[in-house]
Formats: sequence, structure tokens, C-alpha cells
Amino acid sequence: MVTHVPSESYGDERGALLSFVEAQRGALRRSVLGLTEEQAASRPSASGLSLSGLLKHVAETELGWLRMAQQQPNEKQRTEETWSDSFRLVEGESVPQVLEFWEGVVAELEKFIRSVPSLDDTFPLPEAPWFPKEGRVSMRWLLLHLVEEHARHAGHADIVRESLDGRTAFELVAQAQGEARPAS
Repeated sequence: MVTHVPSESYGDERGALLSFVEAQRGALRRSVLGLTEEQAASRPSASGLSLSGLLKHVAETELGWLRMAQQQPNEKQRTEETWSDSFRLVEGESVPQVLEFWEGVVAELEKFIRSVPSLDDTFPLPEAPWFPKEGRVSMRWLLLHLVEEHARHAGHADIVRESLDGRTAFELVAQAQGEARPAS
């Protein structure tokens, strides 16, 4: 299940920003193409990251930012004790379930962003040592931050996937589009 921003939306700022966020999401989704649950959960690099864990983390992170922007409680809020669970699948979780959850977040985020009167509208940041005291950010900032956050993790996913089976992002794009695997 893959969400695409309609191409007619690229001309406006909201559509352009949403399409950049979606492009990074696509890179993360493609990272698990053709893998078993065990392969997706494996940690072949020194970092200890897995592809399924990265998917779960970005889905939960996107939900967290959406809830902050909506100024609503985050139903998936992590504590110091459960933080590591956001980077791995736990009992009963699977890649398809994480992707389905994420698709719900994606749809809700897009609907929310399209409903705000202006990308200049702001929301408060929570108290945290890494945020300015009484800081606020705009909806535009939120979308740009999601591009940054997802791109960082898509890069991690590229390295993990190449470590697993040598498949590159270009090969996965071709596979996702139904094209033959390019010769290496």
C-alpha cells in the first residue's frame, strides 16, 4: 500500500512539501521490498539498526509530530524505558502491520496539513533540552523537518539494505516500478 501525492498538487507549496516528504517515505518503504520478516529485522551493520525498526521509528516519529501540530496527546508516546521499542518490532508486530499503521498516519497528516489555514500557522514545542524554551514552529517547518528526518533514516536504510543483499536504492526503485533488476 503506497500513498502518492497527486501530481496536480506539486505546483503549490503544500503539495510540493508533501511530495518531498512522500518521496522520502517511499525510499524507506522500498527498503523492505522482497525481504522476509527475519531479514527486515536483522541488524547487519555496526549501528544495530534494522529495516523494520527504522520503519516503525519513522512511523511513530511522524505520528508524534502530527500530534504536536494538532496539539493532541500522542497515543504512541514513548518513555525512557520504552524508547528502544520504537526501533524494533516487538511481539505480534510485523512489517505489513507497521506499514498499515504508517499509511494511516500519512493520510491523517496530509488531511491535517491541507486543512490548516496557512503553513505559517504555528504550534508549541514541548519542553525538552533540545528545543528552545517556549519555542514554536510553523507547519512549513514541520514538513521540512519530516523531509530531513525521513531522509536521514532513508540513508540508514540504504546502508542496511546494501549490507543485507547488495541491493541499491536504484535497484529497489526499478523493482517497485516493475522493471527488471539492472545488472550490477
